[in-house]
Amino acid sequence: MPVRNEQAHLVAAVESVMSQTYPGKLEIILAVGPSVDQTDRVAKELAAKHPNIKVIENPRGLTTVGLNLAIAQSSSDVIIRVDAHSELSPGYISRGVALLEETSAVLVGGVMSAVGKTPLQKAVAFGYGSRFGLGGGSYHVGGKAGEAESAYLGIFDAKALKAVGGYDENIIRGEDWDLSQRLKAAGGKVWFSPELVVKYWPRSNIKALAWQFYSTGVWRGELTRRAPAKASIRYFIPPLALLVLVDLFILAIVGVLPQQALIIPVALYLLVLSFASGTAKSLDVADRLAVFVALPVMHLSWASGFWIGLAFGARKIVDAGDKSEVFTNSNSRCASKAPARLVPWLCLSNL
Repeated sequence: MPVRNEQAHLVAAVESVMSQTYPGKLEIILAVGPSVDQTDRVAKELAAKHPNIKVIENPRGLTTVGLNLAIAQSSSDVIIRVDAHSELSPGYISRGVALLEETSAVLVGGVMSAVGKTPLQKAVAFGYGSRFGLGGGSYHVGGKAGEAESAYLGIFDAKALKAVGGYDENIIRGEDWDLSQRLKAAGGKVWFSPELVVKYWPRSNIKALAWQFYSTGVWRGELTRRAPAKASIRYFIPPLALLVLVDLFILAIVGVLPQQALIIPVALYLLVLSFASGTAKSLDVADRLAVFVALPVMHLSWASGFWIGLAFGARKIVDAGDKSEVFTNSNSRCASKAPARLVPWLCLSNL
């Protein structure tokens, strides 16, 4: 479990593992990165309470580095990735391990069930599970069991995982997709099962949400540069929509089109947001209003990041959870610029 700035969620994440009814031996390895909250203290307290929890340091703080450090410490035949922002559903481990054997897969994963407490979190959670939000990948909206493009978190055959070298530490976001492709290239099978459900807590504020989706977009653009033939068409929908909007804006500013032309795409987008909000039957009025904030932040941040990553590469764009003080690499010229910290799509000097 890679851990950084997760004081608020770490205990629940660990308890969701400890409460599993798996009959075999469970060892939990926490790879703790530099945090600005009390994550390190919480991790050590958990280790003192539970003898099967081991805490190791992840000085670089990157998710992929922490995962590889933890994998190197494990001697188990099965390795399960758990993020500190998530909670495993009952029976997750037992069923996942069984599916590895039943399907002859080297990686099995399930559904990321996003949940929230505040109106913003609930609206973001709706976006994760809606085709109006993240495009409807099976690990977000569910679907039939079968071979998959990638897996959320995942339960691995340890031998196959180590044979491909674990996670690529040069990839900061989208590492799960990259690993899935390498496992399949080595002859392995990646399997999706809706039986496996993981609760996920979205970012708790707009600034953190924007940075998360911007960095994810940048890295999706980077991965598309590396393997364009493997990129799903759904990855291009938000970036192309943003490109059309920017083109119309420029044409209206220079006088080629009347400024009223901007009203049409904006009105259409508001109509889509209204329809999306209307489909969120489980949300109350405040939560539905938050959809009008959450989805544009998710779309704009991801789309702008995608174009930056596609054009210039990802470099060292990182995301460090809810703690905005460490969103960018410490050497980034952009890290000290307030506008870039507040609006990530303005942060071009990172590149």
